[in-house]
Amino acid sequence: MRHTEFWARLDHQLGEAYSRTWAETQVLGVLGHRTPQQALDAGVPPKQVWAAVWQSLELPVSEK
Repeated sequence: MRHTEFWARLDHQLGEAYSRTWAETQVLGVLGHRTPQQALDAGVPPKQVWAAVWQSLELPVSEK
């Protein structure tokens, strides 16, 4: 997964107006107590970050 796909998926789930804010403020334990944005900036693969977001948002399997 590329960063562009990650952001497109997050935009789809949370809306473009909120997705960036959520990614910059929501701390996820599974990402080492970092936000999704911090994890991406640290080099964590977008696919791994998306898996954490998917779990946190309790999205359906079809969105995994």
